Amino acid sequence: MSSDFEGYEQDFSVLTAEITSKISRVPRLPPDEKKQMVANVEKQLEEARELLEQMDLEVREIPPQSRGMYSNRMRSYKQEVGKLETDFKRSRIAYSDEVRNELLGDAGNSSESQRAHLLDNTERLERSSRRLEAGYQIAVETEQIGQEMLENLSHDREKIQRARERLRETDANLGKSSRILTGMLRR
Repeated sequence: MSSDFEGYEQDFSVLTAEITSKISRVPRLPPDEKKQMVANVEKQLEEARELLEQMDLEVREIPPQSRGMYSNRMRSYKQEVGKLETDFKRSRIAYSDEVRNELLGDAGNSSESQRAHLLDNTERLERSSRRLEAGYQIAVETEQIGQEMLENLSHDREKIQRARERLRETDANLGKSSRILTGMLRR
């Protein structure tokens, strides 16, 4: 069991080293490569969390007398992943500030490129608004259909209740008729 744990530890060490080097490179990359690097780091952080889960499962399998040493290691590994996530968030904030500046045109671009950015963003907003309107319309139509179905079900329930009442009355009348006929046959 401890050999599996040690294998996971080696994988974890290699992975965290890769993540650390990539996090430090994120702020210095061109925008296209940054997007790819951010996605890659997110994927590797998820892998690190999965490795921690596997290691945690292995620690649970270890006999209680030697589990303490491995538990301490696990705590430090979890702290390390937490630190990596914090560092990654900081590098992403720097990255998002650059993206924001690029979108807002704070990089000293000409007014023509700023206008193009504004037009592009306006088109995006209009497309999003149209999608939201279509979604709202579908929700309203669905609500109307649901309300009609509830009304139909209510009418059907009333019809069933009236039919049930008529059936009870008919049953009572049949009982009376049966008693009268029985009485007539006896006479």
